[in-house]
Amino acid sequence: MTSRTPPPPRTPVPPPPYVPGHGLLAGRTAVVTAAAGAGIGGATARRLLEEGARVLVSDAHTRRLKETETALATEFGADRVAAQPCDVTDETQVQALYDTAVRLHGRLDVLVHNAGLGGTADLADMTDDQWHRVLDVTLTGTFRCTRAALRHFRDTDHPGVIVNNASVVGWRAQAGQAHYAAAKAGVMALTRCAAVEAAAYGVRVNAVAPSLAMHPHLVKVTSAALLEELTAREAFGRYAEPWEVANVIVLLASDYTSYLTGETVSVSSQRA
Repeated sequence: MTSRTPPPPRTPVPPPPYVPGHGLLAGRTAVVTAAAGAGIGGATARRLLEEGARVLVSDAHTRRLKETETALATEFGADRVAAQPCDVTDETQVQALYDTAVRLHGRLDVLVHNAGLGGTADLADMTDDQWHRVLDVTLTGTFRCTRAALRHFRDTDHPGVIVNNASVVGWRAQAGQAHYAAAKAGVMALTRCAAVEAAAYGVRVNAVAPSLAMHPHLVKVTSAALLEELTAREAFGRYAEPWEVANVIVLLASDYTSYLTGETVSVSSQRA
C-alpha cells in the first residue's frame, strides 16, 4: 500500500469583512447561554442585537457576565440587554433564566443553548468525574435548557426557535475527546428528537456544529501543537472567527430557515 504524503500547509484565506445587520430578528426576544466573554456565545448575543432582537445573556461566570451586559447595554441600549446568571447543571437556575426572560419581555422567540465544557483525557485514564462533568454541562445542560424552552412554547402556544451548539467532534474521532464527542453527538440526537416533538406546536429546533472557532478560553485549555494541527485540517487554512459561527446561528433563528428543523449544520471548512 502506498503511503499518502500529507498535503503542504495552506496559505490562510483571510476572513471576509464583518457582515452588517439586516433586521432579521427585529422585535424578537432571545436568550443565549454561556454568552459572557469573546467566544461563540458572546458573538451570538452581539449578532442577535445587530439583527434587532432583545437579548438576555446568561453565564455561570458572574463577573464576566456583568462585563458583557455592561458593554452590550452601552452599545445597544439598556432596554434591549439584560443578564441572568445561570449554571446549566442546576435545574432551578435554568428555570429561573426562562422565567426572567418572560417577565422582562413577555415572550420568548429565540433560544441559543451554547453552554458546554471540554477537556482532554485518554479514555483509558479518564475518571468518572471527568466523564460526568463534561456530560452534565454539555449534554444534560442542553437537555435542561431545551426542556424548559419547549415547556414554555407548548404551554403558551407561541412558536419559536431553538438553536443548540454541537461540534464536528460529534461526527469525527479525535483522541482525548471521548467524553466531549459523546456529549456533542448526544446534542445532535437530542436536537433531532426535540424537533419532531416540537413541530406540533410550531417550534423549530436545529443545531450548529463548529469545527474550530478561536477565542481566548480555547487558547488557555488547548496546546499550541493541537491548535496548529486542527487549523491545518481546515480548507481555508485558518480557524473560524466566533462571529462566523454566530452568523449561521442567526440564519437558523431567522425566517429564512422556516422549513428547516431537526438538522445539524456544520460550520466548518474541514474536508470529509
